[in-house]
Amino acid sequence: MELKEYFQSYENYFWEWTTDEDVPDASGYNENNLISFPDIGAVVYRPYLIEILKELQPVGLPILSPLLLALYATNEGYLDIKGIKKNLRKHPLATHEYVKHLIRPAFQFLETLKSLHNNYKKGRNRVLLLQTIFKYASNNVSEKQSEYILNEYLRNSRKIADSAKKIEITVSKFSKDLGILVALNEKFSSSQMIIQVMKGNLEIAEIEEEVIEEETTIETDKDFIQELIDEPKTFQVGSLIKRIWSGLKIPMRHLSPGKQPIGGVSDMTNKGDFSRMLLSEFANEDEVFMNRIANNEALYIQREIPPEENVFERIILIDTSLKNWGTPKVLAFASAIAVIKHPKAHSECKVFALGQNSIPIKLDKVEEVIDHLNIVSPVLEVSQSLEKFFSEEYTEKDLEVFFITNQENLENQKLQKVIHENRDRLKFLVTTSAEGELNFYKHHKGTRKHVQKIMLPLQELWANPPKKKQQQDQKSDSLGRKIEVPMNYPLLFPMPQNKIESFLLDGEFFILSSKKQLLKTYLSDNYYNKNYYSQYKTHRGCEVLFEDISIKPRGQFALAKNKQQQYILCQYQPDKKLISKLNINTGEYSELNLSSRKIHHSLHLIYFNKKFYLWEKDEDWILVFDVESNSALDVKNKRDIQKNNEKADSELQRLFSYYDDKILSNYDKIGINDDHLMVISKYELYSTENESILLQRNKVNISVYAQKIKNKFVFSEGSEIITDSRGILTFKSRNKTIPVFYLATTTDGFLAMASDTEFGGSEFYLPENTLLKIKTVSHMYSEYLEPFIHQIVEYGTEN
Repeated sequence: MELKEYFQSYENYFWEWTTDEDVPDASGYNENNLISFPDIGAVVYRPYLIEILKELQPVGLPILSPLLLALYATNEGYLDIKGIKKNLRKHPLATHEYVKHLIRPAFQFLETLKSLHNNYKKGRNRVLLLQTIFKYASNNVSEKQSEYILNEYLRNSRKIADSAKKIEITVSKFSKDLGILVALNEKFSSSQMIIQVMKGNLEIAEIEEEVIEEETTIETDKDFIQELIDEPKTFQVGSLIKRIWSGLKIPMRHLSPGKQPIGGVSDMTNKGDFSRMLLSEFANEDEVFMNRIANNEALYIQREIPPEENVFERIILIDTSLKNWGTPKVLAFASAIAVIKHPKAHSECKVFALGQNSIPIKLDKVEEVIDHLNIVSPVLEVSQSLEKFFSEEYTEKDLEVFFITNQENLENQKLQKVIHENRDRLKFLVTTSAEGELNFYKHHKGTRKHVQKIMLPLQELWANPPKKKQQQDQKSDSLGRKIEVPMNYPLLFPMPQNKIESFLLDGEFFILSSKKQLLKTYLSDNYYNKNYYSQYKTHRGCEVLFEDISIKPRGQFALAKNKQQQYILCQYQPDKKLISKLNINTGEYSELNLSSRKIHHSLHLIYFNKKFYLWEKDEDWILVFDVESNSALDVKNKRDIQKNNEKADSELQRLFSYYDDKILSNYDKIGINDDHLMVISKYELYSTENESILLQRNKVNISVYAQKIKNKFVFSEGSEIITDSRGILTFKSRNKTIPVFYLATTTDGFLAMASDTEFGGSEFYLPENTLLKIKTVSHMYSEYLEPFIHQIVEYGTEN
């Protein structure tokens, strides 16, 4: 398959290539930079589509049309999938016998994708989602052909113009596009199944064939409680709920007599008790009186009316102050969910987290419970926010408010005062304790009455947590295991200070680092302008091509490529008179013992014209080794070899002589100082006025420290910083609205920050072929680092 065929658009089809003139393209070609659905709107910009395709290339590129529908179904905001379906049915080929029966199940799969929680449709999770589903798609392009298509695009993005010219679509193409989604619908019959496969808890081969049913969006409370128990992060909350249910005496419905007026003939009845009998009945003689009662002829007033249900708005307030942290908070959330999800509770319930302010939260999904469990406010007590809630935010009288707090907090006089002043609307007060004790109080006619006490056996209930304690992205557990770091990041690595050897191969620069990685580094287009190069240092950082290379860092090295463009690393150990070759791509190894030959000690290993040489300029005869074979020959020394070697040495010396920035790799502490700046070891991260970011000596007191667990630093509110000794930090905020971002760390020179979509800072760290949107340092600082710090300062605890 060629590039034109892969990106080809069709007449009257559901998508087309368009141009957004307001959005420039980093490739320089601004035409056909957007794919949109007619009458629906924009779907995906070309740079982001290419970025997604790069992520999918290892499993083979999926056919473009189903991928576009999947991208649309996983977009944020309002989605008009029914509109796409309606437009598709208008196509002349939609009534064809090979097409019409495919539309409904294909769009059923899109509805399944749409129903996924937003957490699975953002950032890296979205990439993982697409990789998961299209791994099992049919008709994917082969991996080799996929690489060819992407490389062809990167060489000349203007070829998209040929694909933008619409051609007539065939029945075969139409049915293939829909058939891919139909097959995926059969494999993934529910959103929960997709999530389980994404997490690695379920293999697609284990999924039994079943009749495709319409997926329901309503899940039972029983299933939800079990999900909480099965999830390690919510196990403690989920395991308490049923035990609370078993002893809970809080009324789920409020019944009261109907409000019917008393008096008049219409209010009389022949049934009732003696207290309601008309006084005139007692004037009858005894026999008449008894007969009237026996025959239901006696008259009564205010007949009995079936009770009516009072309509109250139920609200639960959860204290998130510092004193309600830990076990009391777990009990608070378990109590709240027990009330909300009680089998007899049918009315809606609003939940607020009380801290410095009242924050509305939802506890309907496992992900929501995980996120909100980590909310902690820096205040000691919540009397101000509780008072504001009743006086400004919710002033209605028909409220039934539950306030859940730690038993110790009731000793605070301010909090006591607010509770007492609002006792008419604060119907229930629930207190928790670190020992597992729950106390329920009810306010009735101005007095507080103790309803019940529940003592939860925490050790018994929490004795058997789920075996799978942590997910893939949180490998550092209580045992302190080191978190794995990726081979590369969206930004380049600083130049390694400890390297085994440097190479110039086919005009490209490579480094064999002491960490046994093969790195590739770059020069800008202005490299051959010597003045510019000398003044502005136009070289770039490094990307890792291979890691964990099986070598011993001794002797001499040379690098070459074979006919298959695989990297061959040659090593010469003079003391052993041993020369070896390692195919880095395949791991194939061969060696040749030269102990039988007389080799001068001054010979050293070089590469020239597809051959390795043991060479010295003053020697008449030298040894040559073919890259492909495993033999040595004596050949006559040539002047060309010397000239090439001198040129390579000169180029390498010029490249590396300008770089002297020291990598910050030993991260002994990370925190936030009193100026709300990030502190890394003994340096603070500082944004300058000239749109640069750098590390400088910290001279301010550090108020918030992160706990170090191997190569991960964890703040009290849950945010993390993962360190990489190669000079990169990964920032993961507990606030999911803040994307993961990365920072290069060197103690000298300007730095750079990047997310999975944006880059800002020194171009030294900008990859050669990148789809990242270039932003200013101030943008990166305000959009990523400042919110990250604010989250920790707002919800974390000071040391």
